[in-house]
Amino acid sequence: MVPTENATWALLRDVLAERYDELRKRLSRWLGSDELARESLNETWLRLHREDKPGPVHDPASYVLRTAANIATDWRRGDKRRAKRSEVREVIELASSAPDAERELGARQEFEMLQRAIHELPERTRKILISARLHGRGQQEIAAEFGISTRMVRLELRRALDFCEAQMQKSPDDHFLSGPPQSSWKK
Repeated sequence: MVPTENATWALLRDVLAERYDELRKRLSRWLGSDELARESLNETWLRLHREDKPGPVHDPASYVLRTAANIATDWRRGDKRRAKRSEVREVIELASSAPDAERELGARQEFEMLQRAIHELPERTRKILISARLHGRGQQEIAAEFGISTRMVRLELRRALDFCEAQMQKSPDDHFLSGPPQSSWKK
């Protein structure tokens, strides 16, 4: 039996209030952020104070959880768009102030140093770094692809980043004499 429209909204609010801790924990695990889970549940509470007619709700707890998850997803998408806009503004500002020849040469040298450092990494470590940082893939997805744990992905990323940072600190004349970091994988 589906409750009337006002009773449906009230029922959903009651479910949210009564099962808040459980819903927050489930949402936190899914989102990876307790703060985002709390904020999206608070926004869900506000949205459940409506006067319009809801569709049929067969599982109130799932409905509340799905609503909060959708709110969090929308916020994340908005954050990504805003970040991209700010990045575009930075690029435009940099482009408008034409770099002098010395700055351009320095930037080119740094880029070449980073490229060499990345190519010095063991093959799998390099692939993991590129997947994570260039393609934006998640650690779980990378772990599944390589058949390793997410902990190992984090360790390899840390090794790769530490190595690249160390190489960027060296003089361009050093030519990476120290070699790549030790990895659990063979080249």
